[in-house]
Amino acid sequence: MKMNPKDTLFSPKLSIRCHGTVMDFSIPRVMGIVNITQDSFYEKSRYMDERSLLSTASAMLTQGADMLDVGAASSRPGAIIIPEEEEKSRLKMALRAIRKEHPDCFISVDTFRSGIAEYVISEFGVCMINDISAGRADARMMTIVGSLHAAYVMMHMQGTPQTMQVNPHYQDVVKEILAFFAERKDEAIKHGIADIIIDPGFGFGKTNVQNFQLLHELGLFRWLEAPVMVGISRKSMIYKSLKITPDEALNGTSVLNALALNNGAHILRVHDVTEAAEVVKLFSIYSKAGG
Repeated sequence: MKMNPKDTLFSPKLSIRCHGTVMDFSIPRVMGIVNITQDSFYEKSRYMDERSLLSTASAMLTQGADMLDVGAASSRPGAIIIPEEEEKSRLKMALRAIRKEHPDCFISVDTFRSGIAEYVISEFGVCMINDISAGRADARMMTIVGSLHAAYVMMHMQGTPQTMQVNPHYQDVVKEILAFFAERKDEAIKHGIADIIIDPGFGFGKTNVQNFQLLHELGLFRWLEAPVMVGISRKSMIYKSLKITPDEALNGTSVLNALALNNGAHILRVHDVTEAAEVVKLFSIYSKAGG
């Protein structure tokens, strides 16, 4: 069923707070991906030394990123789970450098571990935790995020990064994921989390057909009354469909990002900030033209 997001009965809470500052999602936002990893699926997004990482983070903020999403453990299909201390060490290096250069920037950390979440929020003023497991991998995660008053991105994933692409199956992918988020959002609220963002998890336990179905029906996620984040940057739904490589998938990313915004996305999580910011700007002009 095709639905115009403007026609839904419910309006999501379109803002979150970070250290007294409010970020308004009635205007689409861009999140820049900063990976401190050696095995993320897109090779050019890997930064293992402080100099290259800080250069990239600074460039993204200059190019129009509203926030940075810093991750120290890859979640690509088949990724190896690194020890928690290694994840913590990588994040300490990255966050210390970014905070020194950009003390007021909005930082999200991509982790499923509550200990890491507690550390980065307490030590570096991280505003948001981006959890691919939506609290299922670590029972303490929602308690920690709620008690420290951080924003929380909950993502849908069928299985784990090690198993998620082994024959993913749904009776109705959209209906099942909506039900999943309804339950997870209720659980987050019980733990005192006030600022919740939904990520359907493109490429995380979904076939290409299922990914495109989710994108087509993205407007339905507005019924969850929370901002929606879309992370499709250079993913396999693009490069496998076009029979190209992730390096060649920028144009396809921009096309699908535009479709995501038109279908109700509030945040674009991307490797290429300049292009995403241009998509947002043109989409905003287009939206205003329609009244």
